[in-house]
Amino acid sequence: MGQQQLLLIILGVIIVGIAIAVGLSLFSAQSIQSNKDAIINDLNNIAAQAYQFRIRPASMAGGNGAYTGFAIPSKMASNANATYTCTPSANAVTFTATSANNASNMVYAAIDTDGKFVQSAWSYTGEFQ
Repeated sequence: MGQQQLLLIILGVIIVGIAIAVGLSLFSAQSIQSNKDAIINDLNNIAAQAYQFRIRPASMAGGNGAYTGFAIPSKMASNANATYTCTPSANAVTFTATSANNASNMVYAAIDTDGKFVQSAWSYTGEFQ
């Protein structure tokens, strides 16, 4: 083969290698974002459960106007997305979600007395930042 053909083959191999690296990078980023979105969705469902507990009367196993005593239902405490914990107080609940894919990826959130997420309480660690 001529020198020009060898250079074209080498150039082709380099271009294919770069394309594979970029593709893997995009796939990894999408996987991380997908996990983060799934965790946020789960936190929305758990927050709804917490608010339902708060507004339910004590005679119906509720919080009677407080989050004190709320616990994440066992079937919702852990799934393929993350493991969830909460710290309830009378007027708020703070949630912590630890990703099942990477334990350094965590999401922190809190809800107020109206069952709405406190915007300033959202924080992310690890690859979720």
